[in-house]
Amino acid sequence: MTDRMGNGTGTALLDDRPAAPAGPPRLDRDALLRAQHETLATPRMAYGLLARMMFKPVDLLYGKEGSYTKFAMLETIARVPYQAWERMGYWAVHRHAGRSALARRVFERIVEARADQDNEQWHLLIMQDLVQRAGQRQSLLLHKVAPWLIAFFYYHVSWMLFLVRPDWSYRLNAEFEDHAEHEYMEFVAAHPELDHLPDPGTYGAEYGRHRSVADLLRQIGHDERTHKLDSLERMREPRVR
Repeated sequence: MTDRMGNGTGTALLDDRPAAPAGPPRLDRDALLRAQHETLATPRMAYGLLARMMFKPVDLLYGKEGSYTKFAMLETIARVPYQAWERMGYWAVHRHAGRSALARRVFERIVEARADQDNEQWHLLIMQDLVQRAGQRQSLLLHKVAPWLIAFFYYHVSWMLFLVRPDWSYRLNAEFEDHAEHEYMEFVAAHPELDHLPDPGTYGAEYGRHRSVADLLRQIGHDERTHKLDSLERMREPRVR
């Protein structure tokens, strides 16, 4: 390979890098309302043991009902499987370095995982902003230590499953995203006053501006649905060939 100056350094051309995915679609208000109706009309997935092992302590610690602090906690750990897949992807790229076409397809998966991870990061920043604006308190134990412990568990489970059976890792993520999708949409349905609360737009330039906090949360819920569907699609061909 050549570098960007054509000097044969072994560095890939910048133009050869896979393009970053556009991310989940941004929906207008009517589409967001339809998305919420679709979610509420769709039963939750049948969650497996590992998913229930994460959801149960979260409900016990933060309450079964949704809240900004609970969502911030969920978004803290939502990035974890994408980080695990990115790590495994780099290992696979190194392993298949001698097969450039396969290595490139693996790297495309890495780029997709990183884009999903970034999307979840915006969710976390938005939720932390809403927590602060609402004046909700966050304790060291419940909102720093506990999320780290659950994320630590989730991360290692995700990469170990991916090593043994990648489809199991994708399935677990799909269940987590399905849970998050329903949590957001049910919270908005239970709090109609959020439709009259303007979106503060703190991260509007990066995430988009919405008419209300309700629409902002509906968009996040729809993002989670998109991640879920992507994971379910990955289960069809979990290993890159």
